[in-house]
Amino acid sequence: MPQIGWFEILIIVSIAIIIVGPKDFPIMLKKIGSWIGTAKKYISNVQNEVSSIDIDENDIDEKKENKKVEKNDIK
Repeated sequence: MPQIGWFEILIIVSIAIIIVGPKDFPIMLKKIGSWIGTAKKYISNVQNEVSSIDIDENDIDEKKENKKVEKNDIK
């Protein structure tokens, strides 16, 4: 995976300031930050849902195994 160094970040920021302008640059950064925060929250929610589904499937498998063991014990 490619890595971005400080020099590349400096070039990107410089170009962004030239294109957007120094007056609107902080506003743009704030919007980008809120988008990134929203994306992180969404990804976190998806990960939590997948984890809960995985846990639920494991619980179901354990319950099935317990029922099989109980049936064998009864016989």
